[in-house]
Amino acid sequence: MPTLDLSQPLRAGDLSYPGDPPVRLSPHATHDADGYRVTHLSMGSHAGTHVDAPAHLLPDGMTLPDYDVETFSFDAVRVRLTDHGPRSPITRDDLVPVEEDADAVVLWTGWDRYWNEPAYFDHPHLTPDAASFLAAADLHVCVDAPNVDPTPTTNADPDESDGFPAHEALFDADRLIVENLTNLGRPPRRFTLDAYPLPLEDADGAPVRAVARWE
Repeated sequence: MPTLDLSQPLRAGDLSYPGDPPVRLSPHATHDADGYRVTHLSMGSHAGTHVDAPAHLLPDGMTLPDYDVETFSFDAVRVRLTDHGPRSPITRDDLVPVEEDADAVVLWTGWDRYWNEPAYFDHPHLTPDAASFLAAADLHVCVDAPNVDPTPTTNADPDESDGFPAHEALFDADRLIVENLTNLGRPPRRFTLDAYPLPLEDADGAPVRAVARWE
C-alpha cells in the first residue's frame, strides 16, 4: 500500500497564523555538554499541519479527546480547486458532486506552494454556504491552506465574510478541520488520510503527522 507524507515541517522561524505563537526550537541539552540531546519546543496548538476541534471556537464545543481515535483516519475524497486564485471563494457548486460514502473532503487548492511566504495567507476560502453544505453531509474538511475562512491581510476584499463562519458551520456539526496540508496532487482522488493529533489534554487543536494511504 503506497504511503505519502502530507505534513508541513515544524521549523523554527516559519510563518505562523497571524497572532498565533511562533514555533521555537532551542537546545535544552547537547551531546557535548550533557552526553545526550533534548530540544525545547514552544508553539501554539495550531502550528504546522494540525487539526482543529470545535472547542477552538465554541466554548462548549468538543475537544480532540472527545473523538474516538479512529475518527482521525479519514476516508477522504479530494476536490481539485487549483484553478482558484488568491482570496477566491470556494462555493457549493465547486463541491458537487462529493461522494456521500466519504467521511472527509480534501480541498486541493495548490496553495501549499506559497508555504512560508506572505502570499500563503491570501488563499482561497470556503463560503459559509459551502461550509454548511459540507457540514450537512457529515464531512470533515481538510485543506492545503492555513484557514477555511478568509485570513485577514492587506489584500482582503470588503465583500469577504468576517470572522469564522465556515469554521462555525462545521464545528456546529462536530466536524473536524485539518489545515496546512501539502502534496495533495500526488494521491489518487480517493484515499485514506491518517491525521492523528498529539494527545493533548482538553485540546482545541493539535499538530498532526498527516499521511495518505491508498491501494
